[in-house]
Amino acid sequence: MKLSKLFATLSAGLVLATAAGLPAAQAATTLTMSSWVSPTHFLTPEVFQPWIEDVKRVTEGRVDVRILPKPVGAPAQHWELARKGVADITWGNFTYEPDRFKAVWFSEMPFIGTKAEASSVALWETYEKYLAGKPAFEGVVMLGVGLFGGGQIHHGSKNIVEPDDLKNQKVRMGGPIQKRLLEDLGAVAVAGPGPKAYELLESGVVDASLHTIESVINFRVEDKLKHHTIVPGGFYDASFFVVINEGKWNKLSEADRKAIMSVSGEKLSRLWGQRFDAQNKAGEAKLRAEGHVFNAPSKALFERIGAVRERMLADWAAEGPSFGVDKPMEMLEFFEQRYKAHAGK
Repeated sequence: MKLSKLFATLSAGLVLATAAGLPAAQAATTLTMSSWVSPTHFLTPEVFQPWIEDVKRVTEGRVDVRILPKPVGAPAQHWELARKGVADITWGNFTYEPDRFKAVWFSEMPFIGTKAEASSVALWETYEKYLAGKPAFEGVVMLGVGLFGGGQIHHGSKNIVEPDDLKNQKVRMGGPIQKRLLEDLGAVAVAGPGPKAYELLESGVVDASLHTIESVINFRVEDKLKHHTIVPGGFYDASFFVVINEGKWNKLSEADRKAIMSVSGEKLSRLWGQRFDAQNKAGEAKLRAEGHVFNAPSKALFERIGAVRERMLADWAAEGPSFGVDKPMEMLEFFEQRYKAHAGK
């Protein structure tokens, strides 16, 4: 058959298929994702890859997500990288940009909860009810949020039990809420990302470091931090986002957007929390088996932490109008109610 005749035959078949109401093949869309943790960090195989597989499945292969081999910017830049479309999808910590996301500060305060699944879903519900559509969140579409189930105090050589135990201790921390907590408790706050904790501890720059239990292991500092103070409800937390560039999102078909959200939102937030819960539980069992010392704060230290929390919340709530929330304490109460409902309390 001549080439021209073959082309005519195929074209005629396509016309007949269209006339019969049969869908023509749709080209697949590949979305890029920038991630700033190692491919071996549990978030990649246990959260991001399962979600990527879900996206491909529910869109019947029309949408795929490819994690780039290297991040396209520093962790603190990842919101902007998505907003500007440098990468289609990114994730990061809200308080890497503390002024922009002051509305979310409540979720990183002490006593916010140590069940990451419950707190992550509660944060998603709070975002949808109070924060979606606010100017700070423009330019992207929120795919999920997460908390990590309570960060704690980890020391290299001493137990932190009484208020004076923290006095003048140099403690690595990662954000404005942690900084104020430590300073109000008499410690010296030293800024540094979690992956730098080993270097800071090895060089003697810091005496202690703030982490979740899982990150003591995942950042490989268990040989440097042998004394763990577990504050009920958590000493602090960290709030995270997974977002997609709004323009890229709008180019997807309505059917594919709906399908992707069916495996995102609450479901992705829940998966995030579940994996942190599992990692924290396994991490604590491993550290206890290795002979690490676990402590609870004394009543005096616990009450001191609570007093700092109350001052921080009062200062935060007073700024509510500046970050677009008329009733910030109502938002916090809603989060706490949803957390208790999901945690079974």
